[in-house]
Amino acid sequence: MTLEFLATDLTQASDARLVARSAIEPALRAAGARFEIRDGWNVATSFGSVEAELGTCRTRVGVGDRSPLGKLEVQAPPDTLTAVIREASEGAELELGAAARAAGAFWCPVTARRALVLTRPADTGRLREGLERAAARVQAATVAEVTTTLGALAVVGPRARELFARLTALDLRPTRMPERGFRPGSVARTPAMVLRERGDRFLLLFGAAYGEYIWTVVTDAGHALGGAAVGEDALERLEAADGRGGATQSDIQDVGARA
Repeated sequence: MTLEFLATDLTQASDARLVARSAIEPALRAAGARFEIRDGWNVATSFGSVEAELGTCRTRVGVGDRSPLGKLEVQAPPDTLTAVIREASEGAELELGAAARAAGAFWCPVTARRALVLTRPADTGRLREGLERAAARVQAATVAEVTTTLGALAVVGPRARELFARLTALDLRPTRMPERGFRPGSVARTPAMVLRERGDRFLLLFGAAYGEYIWTVVTDAGHALGGAAVGEDALERLEAADGRGGATQSDIQDVGARA
């Protein structure tokens, strides 16, 4: 049995007309999202004003769909898993509770025998092939493409932890959840995983079948805190600012004023 139908890049290679769609797309459309096809996915780029969305993320809390992120799962005995990840990532070391950042991806240990790799859609195929080569050199290691089986939401802003506090018992305080902290658990009474990417940027992962439910619950909690839905354009600009060392306080105040 082949699982290639779960790999969006392989499916699109066989039929260029195919477009991957998030399980949350109907809810995004209802919220007024604008869409654009990027890397084979129909992506919600904005909900009106990108500047206003940036202000929301920098002063309150923004919630955006990141389901198109590539997601690869590796399962193997602990020593084998460590070896496969180290080779495919060119040196990343796994530590339970923390994601490693290497080769443009997050390498997230879910258990001692299972790891999840998160990457940009355009890099998914390359990383999958690298993992498959590493797994082929050892015994009892499997690599599975799970991009379409897991949904993902970005939760970004100074009120992100307060939003999560309304939905989960996971302790996301900075002293307990440092940058690149990774925690499997329950969010909104649903099995989920939370990654603290950097600062007040969090990624929530969950079964795609729960997509509209999770979107509704998370955005409702965000609205109660003055937050709003945000699109990929705002999220990408925030990431670019992080790459330059982050926005200055004057930048944040300026964007907040325009919002």
